[in-house]
Amino acid sequence: MKRQKRTTIYDIAQKLSLAASSVSRALSDSNKINAETKALVLKTAAEMNYQQNAMASNLRKGNNPTIGVVVPRINQYFFSNVIAGLEEVTFKQGYNLVICQSNELHAREVEGVNALVNQNVSCIVISIAAEKGSFDHLQQVLDRNIQLIQFDRVVEELETFKVLNNNKQGAYEAVVHLIEQGYRRIALLEGPQELHIFRERKEGYIAALQEYGFPILSELMYANAWTKELGAQATTQLLDLPNPPDAIFASTSDFAALGVLEVANNKGIPTPEALGICGYSNEPFTEITSPSITTIDQFSVEMGRKIGNLHFREMENFSPEGKTKTLNVRPKLIVRNSTLRKLQ
Repeated sequence: MKRQKRTTIYDIAQKLSLAASSVSRALSDSNKINAETKALVLKTAAEMNYQQNAMASNLRKGNNPTIGVVVPRINQYFFSNVIAGLEEVTFKQGYNLVICQSNELHAREVEGVNALVNQNVSCIVISIAAEKGSFDHLQQVLDRNIQLIQFDRVVEELETFKVLNNNKQGAYEAVVHLIEQGYRRIALLEGPQELHIFRERKEGYIAALQEYGFPILSELMYANAWTKELGAQATTQLLDLPNPPDAIFASTSDFAALGVLEVANNKGIPTPEALGICGYSNEPFTEITSPSITTIDQFSVEMGRKIGNLHFREMENFSPEGKTKTLNVRPKLIVRNSTLRKLQ
């Protein structure tokens, strides 16, 4: 079946022998058009099933009820939940979301931000990509008087609103739990140290070890192991050490922890008896693995709600100058079977 062509103001103008600009003014209830012409235009528009392009209209008025979101990966539980919490708030306010994905690439992030700026969105919410690059594109957002809210992974130098987890505290509590369960050689799977969240998690790991008098051993810290495959690769190398770890804290993600568990199972290493495993972010699969995986809940839906509420609370008095404010969401350790063992 052939799709019917959408009616435009030019179609209405042609039917009424009016200028398109006159039709546009009539539809916008301009006082430059007399009441009789307005009534005729509105009647004809209804008969021709005309629907106004709201986005185009808002762009002309400089008012676009749309918030742009840029995240590294849409299909990760943490980011999808942040988006869900944000959408819950924006929907009630009559706002739409436009979502872009960087795939951890700086160039893709820049493209996404520029596209959102060109759409004249009222706010851009972003968690930056892992790949290093300048933040000129984010400064451009502020220069255009568009509100910028950073979350989770942020450019610390930019004076913007930020919504963060206390990553150091989350990592500290995870390592303390492992120590209290009797583990003595605790390895760390790190993320890219260019990102502050992974630096903070490493700081929490180190703080817990120091508090309990454990040595800080570089051989037990493995860099950039944040996917399932990299987690498995790191675990293989760690377990091949002359004195291997008896616990691995995958501070990067639960996917890395899943890679740890996979290697342990393949090698016949019992978990948690011989190897404790802790992940980060409370992905749904962590409840159904065997054993279930201890992890950190980041309360991502709540983070999304905080972002949305922050935008609508501040938008009336928004100024790009001097708007630095950080909201923190405290994470929670979720203890499961992968770290629960009887003390010797």
